[in-house]
Amino acid sequence: MSAPTILVVAATRAEAAHLPPEVRVVLTGIGKTEAAAATAEAIAAVRPDLVLNVGTAGALRSGATGLFLPSVVLNHDYSAEAVRALGHPAVDRVEIPDGDGTVLATGDLFVTDPQVRDELAARADLVDMEGFAVARACERAGVRCRLAKVVSDAADESALEWPAVVDACARLIGHWVREQLG
Repeated sequence: MSAPTILVVAATRAEAAHLPPEVRVVLTGIGKTEAAAATAEAIAAVRPDLVLNVGTAGALRSGATGLFLPSVVLNHDYSAEAVRALGHPAVDRVEIPDGDGTVLATGDLFVTDPQVRDELAARADLVDMEGFAVARACERAGVRCRLAKVVSDAADESALEWPAVVDACARLIGHWVREQLG
C-alpha cells in the first residue's frame, strides 16, 4: 500500500518557511477567498488523501500559546442567519476530526480590536483568516482535513507585530509536521 498523499496548505511563504522539503505545499495568499480558491484548485489537481492547513492564529483568550489542532472552525464574519432567513442553506461551521477541542474562528477581518476579540472569545479560542475556507473546500471535495495553528498574537494591537514573530511560529509548525510524517 502506498503512503497517503498529503497536501500542506499555508497562507504565506513565511508560515511555510520551515516545512520539510519533501512535503507538497500550496501557498494560498491571505483571506478566505484566496484560501478557498487555491485549496479547491490544488485538491482538483493533486487529489490528496489529506489536506493539512498550517499557519498562525490570534489567541482570543489570555494565556493561550503554542500549537493547536482545532476540532471546529467557524466562519465568523458571514451572515449565515440572514442567509438562512432568506430560505437558503448556509454553512458557517465545519467539524474537524482528530482535533484537540479548540474552536477556531475564521474571517477576513484582521482582529486587533479588543472589543471584537472579546465578542469572538464567547464562541472560539483562536482566530485566523483561512482555516474555515480550507476546511470547507475539503469538506465539499470529500477530502480529509486537519488544521494546525500556532498562536502568534493576542488578537489585539500585538497582531501588528506578526512579521517579527512569524519565523518562530513557522519553526514550530515545521517541527510538528516533521513529527507527523515521522
